[in-house]
Amino acid sequence: MIGASAAVSISDVPFNGPIAGIVLGWDGEKYLFNPTEEERKNNRMITTVAATHKKIVMIESEANQVPEDVMYEGIVQAHEHLQPVLDLIDTMVKEIGKPKFEYEHASFDEELFEKLVENEFESMEYCMDTDDKNVREARVNDWITMVEEKYGEEHPDMMQYMDEILYKLQKKVVKKWLLAGKRVDGRAMNEIRPLAAEVGVLPVVHGSGLFTRGQTQVLSVATLSTLADAQKLDTIWEEDSKRFMHHYNMPSYSTGEARASRSTNRREYGHGALVEKALEAVIPDVEDFPYAIRVVSEVLSSNGSTSQGSICGTTLALMDAGVPLKAPVAGISCGLIQDGDSFTTFIDIQGVEDFHGEMDFKVAGTKKGITAIQITTASSTRSSRRPLRSPARHAARSSTRSCSRPSPSLAASSPRPRRR
Repeated sequence: MIGASAAVSISDVPFNGPIAGIVLGWDGEKYLFNPTEEERKNNRMITTVAATHKKIVMIESEANQVPEDVMYEGIVQAHEHLQPVLDLIDTMVKEIGKPKFEYEHASFDEELFEKLVENEFESMEYCMDTDDKNVREARVNDWITMVEEKYGEEHPDMMQYMDEILYKLQKKVVKKWLLAGKRVDGRAMNEIRPLAAEVGVLPVVHGSGLFTRGQTQVLSVATLSTLADAQKLDTIWEEDSKRFMHHYNMPSYSTGEARASRSTNRREYGHGALVEKALEAVIPDVEDFPYAIRVVSEVLSSNGSTSQGSICGTTLALMDAGVPLKAPVAGISCGLIQDGDSFTTFIDIQGVEDFHGEMDFKVAGTKKGITAIQITTASSTRSSRRPLRSPARHAARSSTRSCSRPSPSLAASSPRPRRR
């Protein structure tokens, strides 16, 4: 990360960096910065932090129920540790950096856009003002037809700019509302969408859980097998196998699309890995539960935070399967919107807030602490603190009402290890 940042910084390629990265650990008493292999053996978290001089731009963390304040303070200190590295890259740019080349931006009809902002902003607000994304999309399609009829003769090429017009105009609406404390679906800034959870929805499988949050719904299915089915790993690390595997699928029908189903894409790989990280800390030790465990999460309907819905669904499926989890885990996604130095944060973001917001802060954890974080953001370390609080705890309490503890027995179809 640091090498790539330095290379682009000194090149003639336009770049808003530099950035630098660091690995943060915590052994229960002190922080570890870029911990060694030996230090990682007693480590309770591995958190990768990337930042510019002023802002955090990415965080990826796997943790063992680390307290929120410990995580936050560690991220702040990690940002401070990055400053000398960023200063070094700045020095390199001064001494050997090339002038950045100029490039022509893609054409855009600014005149038309300004007309639409002035004359059609309120009608776009009406389109956006609903908690049902299907209603919103239908209204937007009607809006497009209306503006095409009204402005098409004067701007015959308007449809080639329509995607960018919609993005910019909708972002203005969402930003205006959020900064005023209003959300697209009318919720309070700290309000979670309606939750529902059910277990045992598929009677033949070893365990299943259906988790619903608003218009996002995920079905997770757990399968138990012998340790011989643990996944073999061939990496540079000492670990050579893993017995807990999670796979995430988001078929086209979950977003109302019709397209061919092909192989797993990188987004699905990433979301599956995030759920694994979130649950790894609570999977029982092999001595207590000698099984290989695989969970597949199928997104049935998507309107934001499907990866976090998969964490909740996976917890339900594992408990339904009789896996003695050390604690239930839940996840939620938080957002941020900025205007200069002013900003506001909000929890449980839906799709339109994710698309037009400036932070996607995924956090998973138990009642004791954080187990995973994934953030892509343009926010500063200070402004990221508020969403780090307790929304995941609320989701954990709500989702486990349908299954407050693991099933006392395994499914009849589950394998039984022989005891000698």
